[in-house]
Amino acid sequence: MIGGKRVCVVMPAYNAEKTLRQTYAEVDRALVDDVILVDDASRDHTLELARELNIHALQHPKNRGYGGNQKTCYREALARGADIVIMLHPDYQYSPRLVPALAAMVASGHFDCALGSRILGVGARAGGMPLWKYVANRFLTAFENFMLGYKLAEYHTGFRAFSRKLLTTLPLEENSDDFVFDNQMLAQTLWFGFHIGEVSCPTRYFAEASSIGFRRSVTYGFGVLGTCAEYRLARWGLVSSARYSDSGKRLPQGAV
Repeated sequence: MIGGKRVCVVMPAYNAEKTLRQTYAEVDRALVDDVILVDDASRDHTLELARELNIHALQHPKNRGYGGNQKTCYREALARGADIVIMLHPDYQYSPRLVPALAAMVASGHFDCALGSRILGVGARAGGMPLWKYVANRFLTAFENFMLGYKLAEYHTGFRAFSRKLLTTLPLEENSDDFVFDNQMLAQTLWFGFHIGEVSCPTRYFAEASSIGFRRSVTYGFGVLGTCAEYRLARWGLVSSARYSDSGKRLPQGAV
């Protein structure tokens, strides 16, 4: 716990057998009350290893996609009583040792969302991010800062912390089951008036670390542009979207 709040780390996993043990070993269990792994129909032994490590693990019988995996992660975390939920990829690309820093930002009450930014400090390029990914990241982030009216160093990190209030307020079920879920969630966070903070996070690019290829990155990029356009048009009252509505479908808080 931190500040009397129950801390849960969720790991959306797909073929993470080679890196899960190392990632989990660096999670501070003196602070983290619960660890949940959702295996998205991996082709390796991710689920078996998670259970060997005594991680609370679930498995999708069919692959639901990165966004669909996160929805299951957050539903289960809420059902198990989490007050602060940190999403940590089990591929060891982000440093688990920064979990306490992200949790503290949310526990402070200053932020309901905290991001581990690869861009702040020496960041992504020093960790091996390909130049084309870095350039695309910077362009998309600049565009989003303009369109969403909020200044962040990076919108595309997969290392994030959320308050329970945020997860029960946002209509997350209205979002994509694909990679653009991440971006839609941050746009919703701003729409519903929550504040986002950032910490500098080193990143590692290596063979076993998950990373989408060029084609899927292009699809993601167009999804980001679409998210920004929908957000701005909704702000101007020109479109109606369940994604930015009080009547949008929320995550259930009962058992998954």
